[in-house]
Parts: sequence; C-alpha cells; structure tokens
Amino acid sequence: MSKCLVTGAAGFIGSHLCEALLAKGHEVVGLDAFIPYYPRPLKESNLTTLLKNKKFRFEEADLRKQPVTSLADGCDVIFHLAAMAGLMKSWSDLELYSSCNIIGTQTVLEAARDAKVPQVIHVSTSSVYGKEATGPETTPLEPFSPYGLTKLAAENLCAAYSANFGVPYTILRYFSVYGPRQRPDMAYNILIRTLISGEAFTMYGDGEQTRSNTFVSDCVAATMLAWKKREAAIGQVFNIGGGEIVSLNKVIAMLEEMLGKKARIIRRPARPGDQKHTAADISKAVKLLGYAPKTGVKEGLAAQAAWQRRSLSA
Repeated sequence: MSKCLVTGAAGFIGSHLCEALLAKGHEVVGLDAFIPYYPRPLKESNLTTLLKNKKFRFEEADLRKQPVTSLADGCDVIFHLAAMAGLMKSWSDLELYSSCNIIGTQTVLEAARDAKVPQVIHVSTSSVYGKEATGPETTPLEPFSPYGLTKLAAENLCAAYSANFGVPYTILRYFSVYGPRQRPDMAYNILIRTLISGEAFTMYGDGEQTRSNTFVSDCVAATMLAWKKREAAIGQVFNIGGGEIVSLNKVIAMLEEMLGKKARIIRRPARPGDQKHTAADISKAVKLLGYAPKTGVKEGLAAQAAWQRRSLSA
C-alpha cells in the first residue's frame, strides 16, 4: 500500500478523496489550513470519519506560510486540492486568491521536488477556459475572472517546475462538482437549502446557463485513476466532467419535483466572471485513464438533497 499526501483534506472533495484512498488501504496524510471562508465547524465535520481511521494523519498547515517537505517525505503521490475557490470573492480579494492558489501551489511543488515525489496531481478548474468551457484540453485558455487567472497561473507553475526541475505532474480540470458536503456558498447547496426552508433563491442571469455537472464520487474516481494510470497521466491535462449537461432552470425544476416545493426566485443580472456554458469534453480522460462517470444529475441531486436535509435537521 502507498502513502499519499492530500492538501485540502478537510474540504468538500478532499475529504471524499481521503475516504476513498483509505478504503483502498492506503496511508493518508491530510493537510488543511481552515482559512476563514468555508466555516471551520463544517470542515471539521468532514474529518469526523477520517480521524477514526488509524491510517489517517491530519496536519493543520498553511501552504502560504510554511514548507511541507517533511509531510511529503516517503509519499508516492501528492493530491493538491487546497485552493481558494469561488468566483465572486476573487474580484475583491485578489491577494487572498493569489497567495492561496499560486504561492500555496509553489510550496507543494517545492515539497515534491525536495522529497522526490513521483507524481503531483494538481486540481484545476474549468474556469481557466473562460466564459465558455465547451472544448477539449487544447482549447485556448482565456480566464474570465481573477479566480480563473490564479488557477491558470498555478497550472503554469506546475509546467515550469516540471521543465526546470523534473517534477512529475498531472493537471485535472474539474467541472462543477456537486454532492454531499458541497460548500455552502455553491449554487446547488444554496438552492436546496432555500427550497427546504422556504426562503427565496437569488438567480443571477436567466437560468439558461448550463453546467457539465460532476458528482463528487465520479470526480474522486477520476482523480484516483490519474494516479493509477500514472504512466499515461504524467505531463497531461484532463477535463473531468460528469457527462450530462443541464441548465440551472432544469435543475430547479428537478429539485422542485424532488422536494415537493416551489422555488421562490429573486432575479438579478448575471455576475461578472460567471461562465455561461460549460460542457466537459472528457474524451481524453476516457481514452487514457479509462474514466467513466456513473452518476446522473437526477440521482446526484437526490443524494445531495438527502444529505442537506439530514444536516439541517441534525
């Protein structure tokens, strides 16, 4: 069995990834900084199951301020998920996004270089493509927000460390991940929460914006395949999506039927930086990694809604 370092281990996707790695018998070192944006109690609750496993070790560390080479020593892979996410806040706090997404990534790459880690799997985003994200990985990269700019810079940093120091990397561009433990600032979480409570949901734009939704378990499966198929994945960039594209209006209709409630919608103009359409071309991941998303949007939304109901009633 292998030893893995997971940054952002207390986050939405990171906690699911850690659980999946432990289920395979691997030893996992999880790292998180609890930066005040995603409420700490929620992130700590994501660790509850993990902390009961003897093969899991958690370290609170801020990648912007401290080296982590000692944590990377002996690791077979680093899964770098730690980042400052979300589009809107990046307009008002670029320093936070730059430090987390660029300096934090350099810290990880330095650790991989010093510890001679065989692979860094760096998690990026469809936001590097810009307003429309509908093509293959070779599509021109034209970020439409400061967030997207910082994530693209982090990708370029990976390539620079590979070219100059031989650090082996793989980049995964996630498309609209959802499911249990989704961050409370994300649209589906807000929508389900407002439907359950009867509060109004603020819709930015006309609702016809589309997303290539990726259920969290499919996202985790793709991430683990990028490690399992290391020889094919090193030096490559992959789009990771769910294979099903839906508009926000369609999602609202699905959830209304599912929850038996009618959404109260406050309409607002589209926000700066919001993508209009995303449609992940996953053909490269299918071919090289054997990736095959399994969870449809309706099934995934039902799972997230059930989790949120339990969380709200706890």
